[in-house]
Amino acid sequence: MPNKIHRTPLIATLTLLVAVVMPIAVARASVEVEPLSSRELQARYEVLIEEMRCPKCQNQNLAGSDSMVATDLRREIRRLLEEGFSDREINDYMVARYGDFVLYRPPLQRNTLALWLAPGVFAALGLLTLIMIVVRSRSGRGGQQGEASDELSVEEQRRLAQLLNADEQGGSKNND
Repeated sequence: MPNKIHRTPLIATLTLLVAVVMPIAVARASVEVEPLSSRELQARYEVLIEEMRCPKCQNQNLAGSDSMVATDLRREIRRLLEEGFSDREINDYMVARYGDFVLYRPPLQRNTLALWLAPGVFAALGLLTLIMIVVRSRSGRGGQQGEASDELSVEEQRRLAQLLNADEQGGSKNND
């Protein structure tokens, strides 16, 4: 019975804590629901926030990020769209402020060349390695040593014979 008395304040405290924390979490995860002035602008807005990366959340787009920076950037994109800016002008504006990092598909330039070429280079190297492994395994050279090492030298044959003879002599002594 004493356990029930001590559990009641604990349960009440946990319930109060959940009741206080849940509304804060829900308010923090709020998403803008205010539509833009036209469906065309809304469609452009959705495409833009999907294609732009949140500067704070390393690999998350603006549409999926709940950070304050992403909220501010979404608000800024909404403002620019309502003022009549084109998608290109909005991209240029964001790149001017945050660099090419803000774009999920940065332009092909000298400083982004590695981003564009690295996947192809690694895929080609992987394919070349796979081809070499398959060719070697089909030709019979995969994990084998050269044929010259298959033969025992005269010295190795003599040593083997000594070991075999010693084993036979030792085995017959133990059997008696």
